[in-house]
Amino acid sequence: MEYYRTKNNDVSHPGNQHNLSGVSIVILKLIGWRVSGDKPSQPKYVLAAAPHTSNWDFALLLLVCFSLRLDAHWMGKDDIFMQPFKRLMIWLGGIPIDRSKKNNVVEQMVNYFQSVDNLIVIVPPEGTRSKVERWRTGFYHIALNSELPIVLGFIDAANKKVGFGPAFVPTGNVEQDMQDIQSFYQNFQGINPENF
Repeated sequence: MEYYRTKNNDVSHPGNQHNLSGVSIVILKLIGWRVSGDKPSQPKYVLAAAPHTSNWDFALLLLVCFSLRLDAHWMGKDDIFMQPFKRLMIWLGGIPIDRSKKNNVVEQMVNYFQSVDNLIVIVPPEGTRSKVERWRTGFYHIALNSELPIVLGFIDAANKKVGFGPAFVPTGNVEQDMQDIQSFYQNFQGINPENF
């Protein structure tokens, strides 16, 4: 088994989330959300999660990953990994990121992608739940430098659908690629549409 060691030597054990498959399916049905698109078949990829207008947008995509038994991980600010929830967050696939100092998160994730055979990392490209004019490019550079696709995960609150769009292969032309990626999301809205 592969283990991901965080900055404090905490361990995220891939496969734990599979225990949540049945519960996730039930929750999605109870709240009336449907899974849309095909389950990605690649063993490794960056999963873009947009729109990210509230914590619920991200939680919905995570529920879909759990329901499909995808071993998905996600990066979060290290302050959400405080006790008493730290172990739970890591068990749910969380990777704590210390944004208070200059860390090369892209380089760390590229190195980790290169060291394992299977890995899915969910990254909200906006980098925040607030409305932004320009998306952050960390997710793009992780995929580009790892030579991996970006699967375009989406939340469509207007139609209560959440799922997967196409796999986008970065070309290295950051401006054009980011424009192409963002154009895929132009007809989607998150839980708080005013933030997208």
